[in-house]
Amino acid sequence: MDFTTTRSLDAMVDSLPEDYQKDYKRFKRAIDVLTKEPEPKVGQTPKELIWTKNKAKLYRYQPAKVKTNKVPILIIYALINKPYILDLSPGSSLIEYLTDKGHDVYLLDWGTPGYEDRHMKFDDYVLDYIPRAVKKVLRKSEADELSILGYCIGGTLTAIFTALHPNLPIRNLVFLTSPFDFSDSGLFTKWVDEKYFNLDLMVDTYGNIPPETIDFGNKLLKPITNYIGPYVSLANRADNEEFVKNWTLLQKWVADGVPFPGEAYRQWIGEFYQKNKLINDELYIRGQQVKLSNIKANVLNIAADRDHIAIPEQTERLMDKISSEDKTFELVSAGHVSVTVGKGAVKNTYPLIETWVREHSGA
Repeated sequence: MDFTTTRSLDAMVDSLPEDYQKDYKRFKRAIDVLTKEPEPKVGQTPKELIWTKNKAKLYRYQPAKVKTNKVPILIIYALINKPYILDLSPGSSLIEYLTDKGHDVYLLDWGTPGYEDRHMKFDDYVLDYIPRAVKKVLRKSEADELSILGYCIGGTLTAIFTALHPNLPIRNLVFLTSPFDFSDSGLFTKWVDEKYFNLDLMVDTYGNIPPETIDFGNKLLKPITNYIGPYVSLANRADNEEFVKNWTLLQKWVADGVPFPGEAYRQWIGEFYQKNKLINDELYIRGQQVKLSNIKANVLNIAADRDHIAIPEQTERLMDKISSEDKTFELVSAGHVSVTVGKGAVKNTYPLIETWVREHSGA
């Protein structure tokens, strides 16, 4: 049978049983999503730029909105992907949710490193960038204290920073799926074992580690789910416009990676995954020993039960090390990404964070 036009094909489909018609329309819609749909808009919560350093930018969100909570929140993002996962779209945005509740929210966006940034280390982020961002937040908000929320590696950076600056006015810390103990990090432990993984050769060859390499490693943890699953889901649910909208938003973010600065990656794999220095008080940043026991702020530590990137055991171990009198560990039903986006996040994660921060801020 020869179909010279789409119209003639559609006419033939209309003559088929209803179930076949639905299958065809879903398939056609899925193809349109993959080939014709424009990229969705992301990061739509209003913001102002208040400070920059190199590629990094510090943003204040909804600056015109009345702030009813006196303790500002500084979000420290990870070194991979882009931070708009925390402000994906209206109604599915942790940042929007917090600002709508009256919180003064700031985000430290590391930007996109260039080849000239290949020598950037954890030392630079922890001692040169985060302290200045903290000072800018306190000054801009006219506050005496602040809360810091660290997501993924951003939480690891936050813990290191706080441990090295015990006298700064950090009232609350929220860690969101952040790894601290690397004694068992699942398949990553085997993949980056020093016996098999030539870390120095990789960093020396690339300079900065390409985002495709990081994405490949993360996806390979669950290859069928990550490589095939999204397209099967799209084909099965392409007639659900709400699903299609969320699917395109998330796929845009997943594909929108940034390079990992070479020397920081050398530290991340070598000193954290291979030698597990942080949890054992063996990590040094510019000659300063990092002791997690120096952390005394109120702590909310959130892990996701289906997280295969920062498994809950890696996250929970922090609770045994810190000196905080007020510390809470929460295991939520989610994955590493779904803990921040989607209906489950809006219903569970967002209120959990907002309520805890508000109750611990004297607001």
